[in-house]
Amino acid sequence: MKFAICNETYQGWELPRICEHVKSCGYDGLEIAPFTLHEDPRQLTEEQAEAAGKIVRDAGLDVVGLHWLLVKPEGMHITTPDAEVRRKTAEFGRHLVRLCAAMGGASGGVMVWGSPKQRSLGEGVKYEDGFARAVEILRSISETAGPLGVRIAMEPLTTKETNFLTTAAETIKFIKAVDHPACQLHLDVKAMSGEATPIPQIIAQSKAHTIHFHANDPNLRGPGFGAMDFVPIAKALRDTKYDGYVSVEVFDYTPDPQTIASKSIEYLKKTFAV
Repeated sequence: MKFAICNETYQGWELPRICEHVKSCGYDGLEIAPFTLHEDPRQLTEEQAEAAGKIVRDAGLDVVGLHWLLVKPEGMHITTPDAEVRRKTAEFGRHLVRLCAAMGGASGGVMVWGSPKQRSLGEGVKYEDGFARAVEILRSISETAGPLGVRIAMEPLTTKETNFLTTAAETIKFIKAVDHPACQLHLDVKAMSGEATPIPQIIAQSKAHTIHFHANDPNLRGPGFGAMDFVPIAKALRDTKYDGYVSVEVFDYTPDPQTIASKSIEYLKKTFAV
């Protein structure tokens, strides 16, 4: 199994220093939030993205891809009735695809599409209308992504975060509606813990679509920092022959990035070796 970590874990660190520590912990790759490279990722050029990717690869790491896609700039949304907002969101998504391709080099990379606030159905918006609008946007973005080798990984999130795409099954239905090979599924332990279905069962049922995986605990910390047992999760991933990255993503940055990174991979390697 290949392990990665998300770069925003290292808040305030420069990219070369992040890469050095990530490599020293034994990770294979780095996942990048675009807003950590520029306050407004619309201003990032493909040349700048390529340079950032070179820093990562020169450190002996793979560029896994991008996540936290619509955090900045504000005003993006995929289910809104506002056609201009949807146009800008699709345009920004295609820009991120090109950045991901430039940064990832030959591997293209994965783009984890979470962004709960930027997809939630607003008051009065019918589900089928929001669904159709989101499908149109993601199909457009996937059409740009496919030829560049970039894959969009749609992420189910909990009902505490959003009211749209809150289970793996619903998200797979959405992926089938997009109907493009570049649009597939991302699974996240914290998010799956909000479903009634046991996590190993979700993994098994989703195996045909899963291309990326986030490891974290429902307490918002890293794997091994809470009560979640990753042994059956690791077994389920092995049983489904998952061959992508298991990437550490946390939302609670205590006590410090060094401890988060080192203890998380120590725990993951132990559980995946069982």
